[in-house]
Amino acid sequence: MNAVMPNYGYPTISFERGEGAYLFDTDGHRYLDFAAGIAVNSLGHSHPALVSALKGQAERLWHVSNLYAIPDQVRMAERLCSLSFADAIFFCNSGTEAMEGAVKAARRFHAHNGCPEKWRAITLEGSFHGRTLAMLAASKNPKHLDGFGDPADGFDIVPVHNMNALRDAITPETAAIVAEPIQGEGGLRPLSEDYLRDMRAVADEFGLLLVFDEVQTGFGRTGKLFAHEWTSVTPDVMACAKGIAGGFPCGAVLATDPVASSMTAGSHGSTFGGNPLAMAVANANLDVLTADSFLDDVVRSGEALQAGLRGVADRHPDIICDIRGKGLMVGMVVAAPFTNSQLGDAARDVDLLTVVAGENVLRMLPPLIIGEEEIVQAVDAIEQACQALASSSDA
Repeated sequence: MNAVMPNYGYPTISFERGEGAYLFDTDGHRYLDFAAGIAVNSLGHSHPALVSALKGQAERLWHVSNLYAIPDQVRMAERLCSLSFADAIFFCNSGTEAMEGAVKAARRFHAHNGCPEKWRAITLEGSFHGRTLAMLAASKNPKHLDGFGDPADGFDIVPVHNMNALRDAITPETAAIVAEPIQGEGGLRPLSEDYLRDMRAVADEFGLLLVFDEVQTGFGRTGKLFAHEWTSVTPDVMACAKGIAGGFPCGAVLATDPVASSMTAGSHGSTFGGNPLAMAVANANLDVLTADSFLDDVVRSGEALQAGLRGVADRHPDIICDIRGKGLMVGMVVAAPFTNSQLGDAARDVDLLTVVAGENVLRMLPPLIIGEEEIVQAVDAIEQACQALASSSDA
């Protein structure tokens, strides 16, 4: 056993540098990166704006903690509020921390307003909200819970797109409804706008908070700054991370004022959250994402990628049976008896990096800066991967 815990297995590839949409391993071999650190490296690798922001901040100040005001944190919060439904932001370091903060905020809101009995959250089958004990309980994936004892209490899971089940799950203890607008780890399954709209209506009817997990879908991944902007539905609380700082660890909880004002001094905190390094990079990342036409280009790239992959699926229906997703969050549903990991391995053999997801889906989460050439290269690699799988099954 090596010195690193084996919970990630034993990866066989090690990268030493990245450039744009490409990664180079320790042997100098180049890969097209359509994993992007699992939807994290929004602007690819070594983007000059992010490198400059990080280097400049590193030479001035790294960390002071939230005992003191951090000007770039205030600036980032003000910018996000102006670009979203939120009135205030809490910064942390990761997606699961953001989700913990979002659920805590929902519970705190009700307690602060005289209803401490409201503390449970309704969540959805197929969801993934992180790996802390509470967030494992929010998803109740048996594979992720194995060996960690009984799930933490406080979460009631219902089937997706079933409003009768959701209504039946509401009790006097229910505080919030929690959902990913597009279930990422669950297989890139978009929730319908009607379903999200009904969620919003039920939350309002029963005095519940609507919490969106946009850890994977946020910050331009779908072609809008946040995925729920494709709909008419607005949450009360939202968790973000991954693409928020283009690869530097950062997360955020966005909330409306009634919720945010309930998070009084001492109710929550983070030592590293919103530190000067993270905020410098996050602000630089947001500069690029909000530049004219950037998100329009993401939409066009996503449409081109999906069109190319649908062509591959049409030629190999026994291997890829569906294409789903939004923007540059694209999933290929792999047909049994083939598996997503088999297709991913075959793609890696022709120098394309991808990510598996639930429901036998192989994800493509490329940097948002990819162009036509990289899309053509990626589609060609999936074509070659399908041909390789077809040949192996015939042998």
